[in-house]
Amino acid sequence: MSKQYLTTHTIDDAHVTDIFSLAVTPTQILSASGSSSIKIYSTASPEISLAQTLTGVHKLGCHHIVTSRNGKKAASAGFGGEVKIWAVSEAGEWAEEGKVVDCNKAGEIWAIALSEDGQFLASTTYDGRINVWDLADGRKKIREYETKGSFGLCIDMSRDGRFTASGHENGGVYVFNNETGRMLYSLPGLVKPVRTVAFSPAGTRLAAAGDARVIGLYDVKQGEQVANLTGHSAWIFSVDWSDTGEYLLSGSFDGKVKVWSVDRGVCVATHSETEKTLWSVKWLPKTGKSEAFATAGANRSISFYREATGG
Repeated sequence: MSKQYLTTHTIDDAHVTDIFSLAVTPTQILSASGSSSIKIYSTASPEISLAQTLTGVHKLGCHHIVTSRNGKKAASAGFGGEVKIWAVSEAGEWAEEGKVVDCNKAGEIWAIALSEDGQFLASTTYDGRINVWDLADGRKKIREYETKGSFGLCIDMSRDGRFTASGHENGGVYVFNNETGRMLYSLPGLVKPVRTVAFSPAGTRLAAAGDARVIGLYDVKQGEQVANLTGHSAWIFSVDWSDTGEYLLSGSFDGKVKVWSVDRGVCVATHSETEKTLWSVKWLPKTGKSEAFATAGANRSISFYREATGG
């Protein structure tokens, strides 16, 4: 059974350059681009109004922004190799809380992920190291994992904070146990560069995708690949699980966004707002019965979709 999503809103020219990353909180969506600003929009208002602009954040531009699940912390990574930590006030205003700097050179910190409560930050490097930082303890590095030395293009942390997963330029996918400080699995990779990894809400599955144009699904407990989701005809840059874990969202190089039924292993919806690259796709926190998601990328706009109901 297919699903239909309607475009409900588009923020045209949200940034002056490509939008590389989106992050969501219960009431806001944050966007980061190749320009030096981060923009925050209110998803609580029907018109999705601009709530705040953080200017001059990363001089060379920002390629990743992430939020903690409770919506109280955010982290942004810039092309200069620096990471800034943000905290939100009761009034919904974001302010810089500090920095994480590791050798302060480009590529030393690339992809980033935050734990559910915002206490831990995980990051990849250009030479394959995976680092975990304790933001509550003076932003101290507490874990450093080694892989086979290939550029870490993407990273995610399970909601319970137990596991970190990374995807690499050489097609490698790794899962680390944050409690023991050891690599848990080197997963059968996708051969080609892996550009996005994401744990399911329960932390039992891991989705990985990239230049192979396939979404690989892995059993985190067993370390085995359990499914391949095929249907994209271009590189996949972003995947995101729905809150229930029933559906996966994916965005690709050719501007197509797809919704997948995880249980059935099939695509249930495809939409194309643009022919330009979608760098980031995100489910929005569920309000009411219908699901909604947002996409952003090289067309510099943010598009919002909501599931069509009734009929």
